[in-house]
Amino acid sequence: MEPRAPEASLAELDPALQLPQERKIEILVGVLLVTFLSALDQTIVGVALPRIVGELGGTNELYTWVITSYLLTATITGVFYGKLSDIYGRRLMLLFGVSVFLLGSFLSALSWSMESLILFRGIQGVGAGAIFPISLAIIGDLFTPRERGRYQGLFGAVFGVASIIGPLLGGWLTDNLSWHWIFLVNLPIGAVTLYIIYRYLPSVHGEQPTRDLDYLGGLVFAVGVVFLLLGLTNKQTADWTDVSVGGFLLIAAALTPVFLFIESRVAEPIVPLELFRNRNYAVTILATFLAAIGFFGAIIFLPRWFQFVQGVSPTESGLQILPLLAGVIISSIVAGALVSRTGKFKWILTGALAIMSVGILLFTGLGARTDLPLLWGWMFLAGLGVGPTLSVFTIVIQASVPFSRLGVATGNLVFFRQIGGSVGLAVVGTIFAESFASRLQPSLVEAGVPAQQAAAVAAMSASGSDLTQVGGMSLPDQLAQVPALQGLVDQVVAGIYQAFSLAIGDTFWFGLAATLVALVVVTIGLRDVPLLGRGEVAGSSEELAGEVLPTAFAG
Repeated sequence: MEPRAPEASLAELDPALQLPQERKIEILVGVLLVTFLSALDQTIVGVALPRIVGELGGTNELYTWVITSYLLTATITGVFYGKLSDIYGRRLMLLFGVSVFLLGSFLSALSWSMESLILFRGIQGVGAGAIFPISLAIIGDLFTPRERGRYQGLFGAVFGVASIIGPLLGGWLTDNLSWHWIFLVNLPIGAVTLYIIYRYLPSVHGEQPTRDLDYLGGLVFAVGVVFLLLGLTNKQTADWTDVSVGGFLLIAAALTPVFLFIESRVAEPIVPLELFRNRNYAVTILATFLAAIGFFGAIIFLPRWFQFVQGVSPTESGLQILPLLAGVIISSIVAGALVSRTGKFKWILTGALAIMSVGILLFTGLGARTDLPLLWGWMFLAGLGVGPTLSVFTIVIQASVPFSRLGVATGNLVFFRQIGGSVGLAVVGTIFAESFASRLQPSLVEAGVPAQQAAAVAAMSASGSDLTQVGGMSLPDQLAQVPALQGLVDQVVAGIYQAFSLAIGDTFWFGLAATLVALVVVTIGLRDVPLLGRGEVAGSSEELAGEVLPTAFAG
């Protein structure tokens, strides 16, 4: 048996723990500001996109790429930033990431065409990829595992607040100034953040880090993720059998074992596979992926339901989901505080996933006539379940790895959460389309439309007419132009609304299944372990996280 290296206190491993509390709070404010900046950008742009596309003469395909280019670069670079922050320090990498994000924001405001906007949004995403994983890792630097809970919960709250403010601010800026200001508004906030990071954040990284970067693994990873995300994104407008969907996903699948082989052989992998030997680490990554499928896949159609069935504006539809965001904000903060107070996390996560499952189950009963107060109650309950998955899983991951791996572990967690959301979106889109097609004709007949006309409307929808389009001409106005439906418009509208609502309800079954699997995984696999406090002794990552799984990626 090899002799064990001397143990070190947490403060000796991580000098940032010794900073005065006032300095830590100043850094925390800066980190929360930059996180708010990134979250705000994701919510503020969507409101202005229709105006931007109109002024720049864009098409539907280019419309999608304004979002996709940002998503691609942010998702891919997040893992790299986490790794590089362990090597070169959080301060340097976050300063670089925020600077690139602000450069992309400034260039986006100057866009003269859709192509230039897509390019500049991609640059913006390159910077944004650093913000969330490094910000979460900084909390791990500043506070002990026991202390992190009360601060990690604030990140879920920041995203909730940004989701509320973003659509309102985006609408106001677009209507009263111009769409250029949705990007320029990032600059003053970003400038304050850069000053705080530069002035107060110490440069913290692992002890004597190696500089042998895994360039080949990084290249294979980037190419694979590009094909994965493009395939999932293209699924929104094409079939699984289309080359741009199924073909791209097959390429991503083929590159996965190649990437794993490379990572198992290099000295400093982009994704250290040995971390997955740790039971809590592996369980948390899997549960985060499944919970993201359940959450993002389930709620993606809610704003569209408000716009299509209730006839509200995009901005108002964002306000309608306030109960969901309120639940997320409250439970994220409370769950983090409970972890800090009790030192336990398993019962909080199992309880959260159980509540989330109940909330999603209630959504399966959605109909066109569902009372809004009842729907708000469902949303609030689901939000209560979602909040702890955003904050507590981060605490578990950071308590499961040695300090030298804190950045890459946090980056992996963010990556799998984003990929889970993309997978959920692609699958529920398919479920919705198939369910709407099968439910449309029965719903029309139930609404009082004669069988012949109901069959004609169903055939119209199957032939490519988008009866559920949001924006443009209203559904009653579209139907009034069809001579065969004269005198039946109200009944047809009621039937379409009901089929649309039932189809959305059907998508929640997939989200429920993913959430229940996450609940089982956490219940069976996760182990409560002591969360160390200030001055306590830090041993190996295995001691911190409990059991070690059998070697699955032996080189």
